[in-house]
Amino acid sequence: MDVSGGSGQPRSGNDEPAEHPAGPTAPTTGTTDHPGPEPHDAPTPPPPADRDPGTAEDTPTEPPHPTTGRDDGDTDAGEEAPAAGTRTGSREHRTLAHSGIAKGEPPRPPAKEPGGGLLMGRPFGVPVYVAPSWFLVAALITWVFGGQLDRVLPELGAARYLVSLFFAVAFYASVLVHELAHTVAAIRFKLPVRRIQLQFFGGVSEIEKEAETPGREFVLAFVGPLLSLVLAGIFYLAMKPVQPDTVPGVLLAGLMISNLIVAAFNLLPGLPLDGGRMLRAVVWKITGRPMSGTVAAAWVGRALAISVLVGLPLLNQSGALGGGGEEISGMDTVTDALLAAILAGIIWTGAGNSLRMARLREHLPELRARTLTRRAVPVETDTPLSEALRRANAAGARALVVVDSEGHPLSLVREAAIVGVPEHRRPWVAVSGLAQELTDGMRVSAELSGEELLDVLRATPATEYLVVEESGEIYGVLSAADVERAFVKAMARPS
Repeated sequence: MDVSGGSGQPRSGNDEPAEHPAGPTAPTTGTTDHPGPEPHDAPTPPPPADRDPGTAEDTPTEPPHPTTGRDDGDTDAGEEAPAAGTRTGSREHRTLAHSGIAKGEPPRPPAKEPGGGLLMGRPFGVPVYVAPSWFLVAALITWVFGGQLDRVLPELGAARYLVSLFFAVAFYASVLVHELAHTVAAIRFKLPVRRIQLQFFGGVSEIEKEAETPGREFVLAFVGPLLSLVLAGIFYLAMKPVQPDTVPGVLLAGLMISNLIVAAFNLLPGLPLDGGRMLRAVVWKITGRPMSGTVAAAWVGRALAISVLVGLPLLNQSGALGGGGEEISGMDTVTDALLAAILAGIIWTGAGNSLRMARLREHLPELRARTLTRRAVPVETDTPLSEALRRANAAGARALVVVDSEGHPLSLVREAAIVGVPEHRRPWVAVSGLAQELTDGMRVSAELSGEELLDVLRATPATEYLVVEESGEIYGVLSAADVERAFVKAMARPS
């Protein structure tokens, strides 16, 4: 990116209703190369587990409490939970009968995590995917490079497209080497790498955590362009003994130039490019604040996006990029403008994502298990659901923990399962039939917060977790939907 005290008394927590967000994309700290989509720069919320129909995460926000006449569900994550069984003078804990746990609507199907494309292998244990967009780019490179080969080596005929396809694959192999440089550096710094993805306009190394120091951030960003420069040098040396008007000579020259372009472009000092991360590291070192470095590099990235949008078509028309005074048609002008717009959009979006992820990272410490935990009551295995709900409502609780005769927790009663039981059948249904057995991963320490909390929840996807004190006493129940909602609110909160 685990409800009561030892005496069986329920503890209080954040009774905020759970709204299933529209699916925030998390980002992870990543190094983006060849202006591809910006990988997440912060941990993502725990992925939702498979949910039964009627899950409370998908129910509407509850109406105001009948005794207070208001909806007190918008508790900030920063509030501290009151002591066991207590009520504050300013708010009432809502009951199961009046929350989404007791009534629901047909849920939206849970969002599936987007796939990474075609899995090509796992170098260094990191999965490498080829996104569907790569095949479009490969076809475009094959077509364009094939046209250039027709002018240089007309005797190839239709075989020029096979040579061009080989060039496209070799070029993206160079991009993969670039990304592997980032991956090896991240592994060296003990930063987990989720995956490498080759996609439209380059590749992305999705690194899940931020470098601990500006020096490591600088090295992590610089190794990619450095490897591209090394590859360009290798291709240059390989060209020396080869005739330039041959297929090997043309391929080596193309790979040398393409790697030089990749290195030069990624050294531009704006996020989401490697040069932007290097600039971020420098500003971070000077100011002592990573957020200052991110803001500076992101705004330089946005300025770079505008420069690309305006400057790239002008440079092409002026012949500065190799036009050589040839007459430029209207179609060429439209193509240049479209390419510039795509590049500028990717860079602008990546810079904005970097700002949002940095803001989220500042607010991550506000995500604390103790303050997001719901009050719960312990019930024994054979307790009828109606009786369990009555006890919960009397205690102002919004969760049920099934315990044995000695008070040891066995399972958690799922909100989705409660919704699916008609009210007239609840006296005849035991809570044990609606409960999910506790596993080690579903026991969460009440002291967890921020990235550490998200990592624990991601490791064991579930809808509810048992929150325990360091002594092993039950503190409450943590809903993954409450964490997701707090995560979204942190994203929207200004720095």
